[in-house]
Order: sequence, then structure tokens, then C-alpha cells
Amino acid sequence: MKNPVIITCAVTGAIHTPTMSPHLPITGEQIENAAVEAVAAGAAIVHLHARNPADGRPSQDPELFRAFVGNIRRRCDGIINLTTGGSPAMTVAERLQPALQLQPELASLNMGSMNFGMYPLLGRYREFQHPWEAAYLEGTRDVVFKNTFQDIETILKRCGEHGTRFEFECYDTAHLYNLAHFVDRGLVKGPLFIQTVFGILGGIGVHADDIAHMKRTADRLFGDQFVWSVLGAGRAQMPIAATAAAQGGNVRVGLEDSLWDGPGNLARTNAQQVSRVRAILENMSLEIATPAQARAMLALKGGDKVNF
Repeated sequence: MKNPVIITCAVTGAIHTPTMSPHLPITGEQIENAAVEAVAAGAAIVHLHARNPADGRPSQDPELFRAFVGNIRRRCDGIINLTTGGSPAMTVAERLQPALQLQPELASLNMGSMNFGMYPLLGRYREFQHPWEAAYLEGTRDVVFKNTFQDIETILKRCGEHGTRFEFECYDTAHLYNLAHFVDRGLVKGPLFIQTVFGILGGIGVHADDIAHMKRTADRLFGDQFVWSVLGAGRAQMPIAATAAAQGGNVRVGLEDSLWDGPGNLARTNAQQVSRVRAILENMSLEIATPAQARAMLALKGGDKVNF
């Protein structure tokens, strides 16, 4: 019998800037409500960043996270997954602070350094609400998202001490081999939650062959010791989800990854995207995982063992 499908919802994040959509959650209250609504719609996991409520700038200030994580935990049973990615402009010391201090069940971990090009969006969006936004996008022409072996080891060890497990974000085949390196060293143990990411300029593309290649590589490296999930950026979000689900994959949606709900239609809520992907999965006769089922599949420590 197949395992149920885990839906992750990435509620807000550093990839997009606020004025690209008026519906992107910015304040703590907005992020809290969006996360709770996503879980009610069928997400077992909510992946969370924080933003400065004054100007929407991505922030890894743990106090901004404290403004919503405790309330989310009290209002629903969804698994809270905190970013250690933050933004390419941040240091690793800044990026790990929310997960280090709040000790969530799950945290994201980028598995390699890479070019992370968002500058093509400047050709699509002409007006910005805050001065930093256009400069941020332009700056991605000449930025490397730094995730060295030392960076990864630091996050693994420091956050792992508190029982936090990881969503390993792999943007290309080399990232899977980097993860295998840490498995070989005994710093990571299964079940591994591997999020293969498609459609970011600087990472692997969105062709069906790309999906199959990442899955074959993960199968060969990790056997039955991993839980596979996919993230498709932008317009690729739902096609990637459907393609991977047909191969036994789990899925991630949310306004961090795509602002859209169908061609030309801005998604008004994260829950709208969760509902859409849930309908796709259920029309494929697939069961949707509850938070409790996802905790068991990923061997998480439980929502009562976090520090918020």
C-alpha cells in the first residue's frame, strides 16, 4: 500500500518580493493566518520565512518568527518547518538563528552553493513599493548563494543537537551527492526528507527528464532511506507536482514558490494552491497525509518538543 502524499506549503519567502503580488503574507499575523489556513486545506507541513513588516524585506530575526510560530502551533497540528536558507544576502550565522533558538521539528537546509538568478523578473515587473526590491533582483546577476560543506555541517550539527530534522533542498544533481557525502560521514541518518527543486535559474530545469533524473539519482544513492518531494518554481508548480506524484512523490506548493493559481491568475491565498494540488492528487486516487502521518513518515520528534 502506498504511503499518503505529504503536502508542504511554503507560505512566504525570500524568493519573491512583496509588490509582485498584493496577496503575499508579510506581517506576523498574515503569515500565521496563511499557515493555519494552509493546514486546514490539507498541508501537513508549513515552511516558514519571516519578513520585516515595515518594508517586506526578508529577515532571520528570531523575534519575528516568535510572533507567529507559537500561535500556529496552538491553532493547528501542522508541522512547522523553519528556513535556514533565509536569503542569499545573509550570512550562515544569521540564517541558522531561528531554527537554532526555536528548535522546530523540521528545518530546511540547502545542499550546495549555487547561482540563484532572479534578475529576469525585472523584465516582467516595472513598479516596486520599496527601494530595496529592484536592487535585490538586479543583484542576483552577480551573487552566489553560499552553502559550503562547512556551512552545511555547521547547521546539521548545531540545529540537529535539539532533535530538529531537515528538509534537504536539492537544486541539482550535485546536491544529492553532497547529501550522500554527509550520510557517508554519519552526520545524517534516514529517513531523509529530500526536496528536489526545479525551475530556479542556476539549478536544474523543469523538463520531465529532469524530474526523472533527480529521482533515479536519489534512488541509487539512498535506496529506501528517503522520502521524496518536489518543488516547481513559478508556472511549473502544478505540472511538476502532478508529474512527481504519479511517480510516488510528495509535493510542495505555496506563494514562496509561485504567485500564480492558473495562467494569468494571481493566487489570493496559500490555501488556494493547497486546495488545487490536493484536488489533483485526489483525482489520481492518492491519499493526503495528515500531520500525524507525516510525522511518522519523517521520524520527527513531535510538536510538543519545540522551543516555542
